[in-house]
Amino acid sequence: MKLSNKSSFLKKMNISLDLAVEAHDLLRGESGQEIAGVIMKKEELQEATVTAIQITNAKGEKELGRPKGNYITIDAPDIKENNYQQHNKIVAVLARHLAGLFNFKEDTSFLIVGLGNWQATPDALGPKVVEKIMVTRHLFHYTPEEIVGKMRQVSAISPGVLGLTGIETAEVIRGLVEHVRPDYVIAIDALAAGALDRIGTTIQLADTGINPGSGIGNHRKGLNEETLGCKVIAIGVPTVVNAAIIAHKTIEELFEQMESEPSLAKIYQQENEQVLMNVMQKALSPYEGSLMVTPKEVDELIERSAKIIAAAINQSIHPGIDSHNFETYLH
Repeated sequence: MKLSNKSSFLKKMNISLDLAVEAHDLLRGESGQEIAGVIMKKEELQEATVTAIQITNAKGEKELGRPKGNYITIDAPDIKENNYQQHNKIVAVLARHLAGLFNFKEDTSFLIVGLGNWQATPDALGPKVVEKIMVTRHLFHYTPEEIVGKMRQVSAISPGVLGLTGIETAEVIRGLVEHVRPDYVIAIDALAAGALDRIGTTIQLADTGINPGSGIGNHRKGLNEETLGCKVIAIGVPTVVNAAIIAHKTIEELFEQMESEPSLAKIYQQENEQVLMNVMQKALSPYEGSLMVTPKEVDELIERSAKIIAAAINQSIHPGIDSHNFETYLH
């Protein structure tokens, strides 16, 4: 037994889904049919499941609530495990799909932006990735003889958040882009999941840019081609989930239990669903829809995800670097 129309519940609670695959699955499940203007392809690998969603027109934009473009989701539960060999396989999958979003030239340059707050562990993914990026722009300018093999110009920064700097992140990045003039900006940020099992196990790529903090209700100016003047690739990992989603899932599980327990089923009638929604909202009322939950081992999840993402970025950008030698060039 399911609560009816989960999308309306999310809208009522002012909860947005950062993952395109979750928004797609929700709409497709409720409508029971394919979504106009959206193409989905799924690839099952031993180490991961890769779901590619392409929004092709304005109809698809309206249905999924995000810009036209490509959204690639890599589901890999082994990210959570301390398994170096499996992590290398996931890096290879991520690097391959990331490279597919670039139009490489010999002199293509990149600016890597680690979004988030390094003082808050669940929001520290971006800064953690930047710590592990192989930056080379200074080598091209000052010591070109140090460049070995095929490398591209890469610069990186963690600009912090408005509460720490007093400056909007988009303003900082726009100023850097005007000075550095990269061909691509790669922005890494923590996301909000629509299910607990996606925390620390899912990586999303998008070639449409990013809105920093949108998943936790902070609506900042977006980082995209329109605002920065260059292509923006977004990489994100869910690190939190809204408490209201957990409460909603708990009630759904209760209803499913009722189906096998007739005595419990008498308690519930479909017309009383709004009563249960009111109870849920009252329980969460001190924070309304803004209470976010993260697991206690989030520091380990962040560290492992950051290593995987940084390795994939390094390998996809620099043709002369592979999994065996990229750490040699880290600053």
